[in-house]
Amino acid sequence: MKIAILDRDGTLNQIGEEGFIGSAEAWKAQRGALEAVARLNRAGWHVVVATNQPGLGRGLFDVTELNAVHARMHREMAAAGARVDAVFYCPHAPDEECHCRKPGTALFEQIAERFGVEGHQLWVIGSCVAHLQAGAAMGARLHLVCTGASAGVSLDGALPPGLPPGTQRHASLAALADALVPADAAPAP
Repeated sequence: MKIAILDRDGTLNQIGEEGFIGSAEAWKAQRGALEAVARLNRAGWHVVVATNQPGLGRGLFDVTELNAVHARMHREMAAAGARVDAVFYCPHAPDEECHCRKPGTALFEQIAERFGVEGHQLWVIGSCVAHLQAGAAMGARLHLVCTGASAGVSLDGALPPGLPPGTQRHASLAALADALVPADAAPAP
C-alpha cells in the first residue's frame, strides 16, 4: 500500500498572514497542490494529512472552524479530482506536553495503524521540519517541498539544519508528483 502523509499548512495550502488558517475563507491551495494530489490518487496513493493545530489549544479557533477549513479543503480537492483519505491533527498548544504534536510520532503511529503499514512504508511529505523529523523517527521516506516555511530552501547543497539526513527536496508538491508519477502512467486499478 502506498501511503503519503502530507503536512497541511505550507504544503497543501498557503499560510495566512497570522501564521495559521483559522477559517474556511482563509484556506487557499498552494499552486498545483490539488492537481498533484489527484495525480498521486490516480497512481494508487492513499493521501493522508497530519497537521499540528496549536490554534485550537490557544483558543484562536474552535473545532467547528477547523472542520469548516477541512470541509473546504475536501470540496476543492474533489473539484480537482483529488481526495484526502483522512485528516489527523494535534489540537494542543506547543507548551502542552503531548505525544501527538510533531515532531512527536503519535499521529504517524495512528496513521500506520489505521492503514495497516509499518513506519518504513510511509512517505512523509511536507514543508515543515517538525513533520519530517516525525517521519524520520518512524523510519519513513522523507520528502521536503520547498514551499511555505521552506520556500527559501535550495534544491541542492547541504540540507538546512534540523532536516533529517536523506531528506529529498522538491520545488513543490507538483514537482514531487512529477518525480513519483510519470506523465504517461496509467491509472491504478
